[in-house]
Amino acid sequence: MIIDILTHTPLWVWGILAALVVLGLKQTRDRQLSPVRLTVLPLIFIGLSLSGLLRIAAGLPLAIGTWACGFACVALLLRQALAVPRARWSAATQTVHVPGSWLPLVLIVGLFLMKYGVGVTLAIHPEQGVDPMFNGACEFVYGLFAGLFWFRSRSLRAVVPAGGEASAVALRQNPLP
Repeated sequence: MIIDILTHTPLWVWGILAALVVLGLKQTRDRQLSPVRLTVLPLIFIGLSLSGLLRIAAGLPLAIGTWACGFACVALLLRQALAVPRARWSAATQTVHVPGSWLPLVLIVGLFLMKYGVGVTLAIHPEQGVDPMFNGACEFVYGLFAGLFWFRSRSLRAVVPAGGEASAVALRQNPLP
């Protein structure tokens, strides 16, 4: 059965997985990121989390509430654990030094596997699409992933001093001669 699932998965899905793994592996190395880049990537993955939610949501208000509960759990229980202690702001380059970490790779692949697993489950057992327990669990886990991406990004943005992002934008618009 596993072989059937894997062989019937469209090739483009494996291409997306490969691209996500490459993106996650890049996160394992130290790098310099602008304040804007610290926000864009997590927003993309939060969007993917919400797209997964919309695929299974039977009742949108309840689904969003369940998703928000997962997000809130991260805020209450894991926010401090997602802090990146060695991240630091560079006034000279107007970037944040982000130390390499395996956590983004784990989160990126984890969200992919969640979406893939839900897709496979619904393809094999479409009746699960109306099961409130299945939907609620998926919605909650999608909220957890969104919270994990958001609060890790938020901890990195916290090292940007007030006005740091504005000065970075001004510097790009008016480069030094």
